[in-house]
Amino acid sequence: MGESLHTMTTLPTGRRSGCPFAPPAELVEARRHGPVSRYTFPGGEPGWLITGYDLVRSVLADPRFSSRRELMLHPTVDYGGIEVPPAPPGEFVLMDDPEHRRYRKPLMGKFTVRRMRLLTERVEQITADCLDAMEKTGPPADLVPAFARPIPAIIICELLGVPYEERGSFQAQVESFMNGETSDEDLIAAYTATQDYLAELVAAKRAHPTDDVLSDLTDSDLTDEELKGISLVLLTAGLDTTANMLALGTFALLRNPAQLAALRAEPALADRAVEELLRYLSVAKTFMRTALEDVELGGHTLEAGTRVILSLNTANRDPERFAEPHVLDIRRQGGGHLAFGHGVHQCLGQQLARTEMRVAFSALVSRFPTLRLAVPAEEVELRPEAADIYGVKSLPVTWDV
Repeated sequence: MGESLHTMTTLPTGRRSGCPFAPPAELVEARRHGPVSRYTFPGGEPGWLITGYDLVRSVLADPRFSSRRELMLHPTVDYGGIEVPPAPPGEFVLMDDPEHRRYRKPLMGKFTVRRMRLLTERVEQITADCLDAMEKTGPPADLVPAFARPIPAIIICELLGVPYEERGSFQAQVESFMNGETSDEDLIAAYTATQDYLAELVAAKRAHPTDDVLSDLTDSDLTDEELKGISLVLLTAGLDTTANMLALGTFALLRNPAQLAALRAEPALADRAVEELLRYLSVAKTFMRTALEDVELGGHTLEAGTRVILSLNTANRDPERFAEPHVLDIRRQGGGHLAFGHGVHQCLGQQLARTEMRVAFSALVSRFPTLRLAVPAEEVELRPEAADIYGVKSLPVTWDV
């Protein structure tokens, strides 16, 4: 391994002024040096940063790399050698097969393309209700609470069977541990309260099943603790990512008026627009993996136990994979982005997310043909660096009445 390898000692998350959609400049520069960089974790342990599309995709599909929580290091925080426990029962995204497969398998039939087609009508109704409320209140509006957050929140609450009257407080709890701004003390309190609520919800579904995914799962051999963990995975994966895609995606379209006009003029472009926005924005910025054995990767040997950071936002803008990668082009063909991951851990709810985005973006641009930012673009407040999912905190918009 030559000493000419690019080396990084911090994982940058800040975006350049005027470029809120582009990956951090330091990560783009790292990829220019090659798809593999050395990385020094906080605390001094050496690891690797992978920024190129082909190698990121390769690692995601390679069973020699583990997703187990207890094998991970935080890329930006030094926990002082504290031993990380394995993932709790049911939280399968932080597990390897066969445990991962055991939890994922009962869910696979719940999120098929066919089922999502059946769910489309409900997504359309929820979206219409949000847009009706916006229109009734009149401009200006903040698209985050008015549009981007309630659509996936209502859907995930319905899938879990959260009673209607409890949804507001439940969603507020979840938001407080996902937003990247809550103090450590309040974050732990909100996270604990969410887990307690999910435990109560599982018990209620076990006693009195209703028409929802969680009730369906009570017929399996999964324990209450496992069902609680699975519910938390569905909640965290299904809410924050889609909400931020809807808000940041709208911001990106408003900053690219030709693309917005094309989507409005040609509704058939909606599917392609969703795929392009997923690639262009990559709101889930990084994944982590740990080598279980010595692995040759990009001409380098990664020793067993080596931690690897996978940069999705640079992989999805790799010029060796995507022509003009920094251009938003909703007519782009080919797909192949890694926004939902790849391999056995590829996002289980990707078809649901696609359905929500396709319906919501199409309805928004159709209902409000004069939609525009209500503040200068540079005043749109981005989510803090600590948030796991990239996005905007608020998106003030207006339109002609």
